[in-house]
Amino acid sequence: MGQAFGCVQVDQSTVAVKETFGKFDEILDPGCHLLPWCIGQQIAGFLSLRVQQLDVRCETKTKDNVFVTVVASVQYRALAEKASDAFYRLSNTRGQIQSYVFDVIRASVPKLNLDDAFEQKNEIAKAVEDELEKVAVECLKAMSMYGYEIVQTLIVDIEPDEHVKRAMNEINAAARLRMAANEKAEAEKILQIKRAEGDAESKYLAGLGIARQRQAIVDGLRDSVIAFSVNVPGTTAKDVMDMVLVTQYFDTMKEIGASSKSSSVFIPHGPGAVRDIASQIRDGLLQANILD
Repeated sequence: MGQAFGCVQVDQSTVAVKETFGKFDEILDPGCHLLPWCIGQQIAGFLSLRVQQLDVRCETKTKDNVFVTVVASVQYRALAEKASDAFYRLSNTRGQIQSYVFDVIRASVPKLNLDDAFEQKNEIAKAVEDELEKVAVECLKAMSMYGYEIVQTLIVDIEPDEHVKRAMNEINAAARLRMAANEKAEAEKILQIKRAEGDAESKYLAGLGIARQRQAIVDGLRDSVIAFSVNVPGTTAKDVMDMVLVTQYFDTMKEIGASSKSSSVFIPHGPGAVRDIASQIRDGLLQANILD
């Protein structure tokens, strides 16, 4: 309705391209403008100055011959001061930008191995951005001459083939299983070491206990011999030792008889055998003293 009366409204963040009899005249800023249609003035079109995003999926091959799909997001906008170039010089803006992105990605990714491509996403994005923002002198390689500015380029994702992703997951899983096995083995090693240390400490303490027990027995026997010799005149140490051995013999036989599960057997087991045992002990002691 406004154009019927020669009035045109241009919205915010938008510019209008004004033509007079089909020839470019000027760029109209946001606001209300008078265009007398009777003298051939008209609006050829509108151009948004807002930042727009173009998502590009590009399939390429890495240096180690793995096909990947690189997903890039290019954020761009038209320049107000070059709005006429942006409106007239490109018939398919998004297609042109996409072509440049394809060219740069396919020139950058084949130089990298698959793992490096994942690690150097920022470098690839910077290469795309630099190429798109470069001032073109030869072969129209710049976007600025078309009236567009590349705000930012992001490498959103790098998608290998499904079989490659499965293989990478299996490699990762195997590495983690190997790490878990190493940790488990290390834990078992520590447990065995601690168990051995505990066993050695236990045996050491048991040995100390047995040594102290034997020392106490020797001290008790010595005291018994001395006390018996004093209280019973005329007895010798041999008589005392024989009596002690007989007493211990009967105590042992009593314990064997009291236990229903005992498997100990004395051969010979008569009381007279105690004298033989005592003689053997004395002979062993005498031989040891002679050798000393």
